[in-house]
Amino acid sequence: MARLLEQYRKEIIPTLVKRFNYASVMQVPKILKITLNMGLGEAVDNKKVVEFGVADLTKIAGQKPVVTLARKSIAGFKVREGWPVGCKVTLRGKKMYEFLDRLITIALPRVRDFRGLSIKAFDGRGNYSLGFKEQIVFPEIEYDKIDAIRGLDITITTNASSDKEARALLEAFSFPFREKEAG
Repeated sequence: MARLLEQYRKEIIPTLVKRFNYASVMQVPKILKITLNMGLGEAVDNKKVVEFGVADLTKIAGQKPVVTLARKSIAGFKVREGWPVGCKVTLRGKKMYEFLDRLITIALPRVRDFRGLSIKAFDGRGNYSLGFKEQIVFPEIEYDKIDAIRGLDITITTNASSDKEARALLEAFSFPFREKEAG
């Protein structure tokens, strides 16, 4: 069993039941899925970029991503309908908890000038989104073998009914949130 899943079942559920006075343990919010998305806008000029992006995301997530296609043509971006413009992967279950563990313990501490995650990134329905400017913060990516530095977005989807409950859940997983929001 994944380390964080075991921690969730043994420590986090009782803590949240006590904190929010839930009548049942089934009311406790849980992480449903983690979605990783990498936009590959430069794939318009060079089709190899899609292969490199898919390879990077496969190493990071541990499973093969889906190549996303343009829904409609946009002349300003020189994109035609059906052209590849990115890739995404959805993690659930054991792989999701293992990725979350690597994200919290390895990737986030490796981010340059890291001062904590923003608490403003909740969407109002209990989901949290964060972005990385470079994929090299993940140890699976070898710096010498990448063609370009690309960013990726990570969305953590929970079944929490409010941002307050979702934040309590992520803090219980020891997410490094910023104490005071700057600006």
